[in-house]
Amino acid sequence: MTRTKRTRRVAATLVAGAAALALTGCGLQPATSFVPAAEPGTIKRIADLPEDAHITVTSKNFTEQLVLGKIAVLAAKAAGFQVTDETNVPGSVAVRQLMTGHDADMTYEYTGTAWLTYMGHKEGIPDKQAQYQAVKKEDAGNGLTWLPPAPMNNTYAFAVRKEAVKDLGGITKLSQIADLPAEDRTFCVESEFNSRADGFKPMLAKYGMQLGGSGASAIPKGNVDILDTGTVYTATDRGTCNFGEVFTTDGRIKSLGLQVLEDDEGFFPAYNVAPVLDSATLKEYPQLEGIYDQISPKLTDPVLQELNRQVDVEGREPVDAAYDWMVKEGFITK
Repeated sequence: MTRTKRTRRVAATLVAGAAALALTGCGLQPATSFVPAAEPGTIKRIADLPEDAHITVTSKNFTEQLVLGKIAVLAAKAAGFQVTDETNVPGSVAVRQLMTGHDADMTYEYTGTAWLTYMGHKEGIPDKQAQYQAVKKEDAGNGLTWLPPAPMNNTYAFAVRKEAVKDLGGITKLSQIADLPAEDRTFCVESEFNSRADGFKPMLAKYGMQLGGSGASAIPKGNVDILDTGTVYTATDRGTCNFGEVFTTDGRIKSLGLQVLEDDEGFFPAYNVAPVLDSATLKEYPQLEGIYDQISPKLTDPVLQELNRQVDVEGREPVDAAYDWMVKEGFITK
């Protein structure tokens, strides 16, 4: 083992310990690093791969990231790598530091998060391909390589309960909200979204509406409920408001029977997820690109909604949801 790889493993272990302590202090249990045994499927063992070939996979600590992290671990193991499972790290910043510090080799990251949060740009790019290319180009200078993104786009959206669609004129697009009577233009949003530069008020302006004021385009402040993130979904389902702010891959959209409205004016930035690899690691093991490029096209909004639903609604472990999906898609075999 080279000194670089050994140092990377030590650093990953230290962060894992810190993550476990942080989660224990919050009364939560850290995700297990265990993954079920699997054999290769369409992901084949790499020929002539050194026995000590090793990568560290990291992820953030919310449901979708845990599922994606386990998918990444399972894929690398099936290809023959020894894998340090450094998923379930608290916070985006900590994961970013592992990657930019070259203490982790691979993660799934969102284009919009990198562009706005890590790189400090004030506005996102709604065009998915343009956003990806901009992030890829800028992060190359940090020694990180972005592989092509998945179709899934975990961005902001507004959803309506399906049983109310007919009463709201068969609404399918955000632009149609402005055509509704003022009393039907009711919203549930979380506090952060209410104050973001790419949030509620700019979104209303984009679609020809304004919060407060008077006139045909006005949204009375009494029409807006500011709620906790999880409460927005249940409040929308119960009819507290007609339009609730959601994340497009959240499993509760499906389980509660909500319908996402099309962002037909392209307001919300793209948050497509993509495999991000340490450039030096990818140079050493170029076969990793082919492995993760197999998986990305299958990661769609409906797929992640379902996997997230299994974890958040059914209470399944992220690794079990990831494992069964990988087997179903033929990437690995039991």
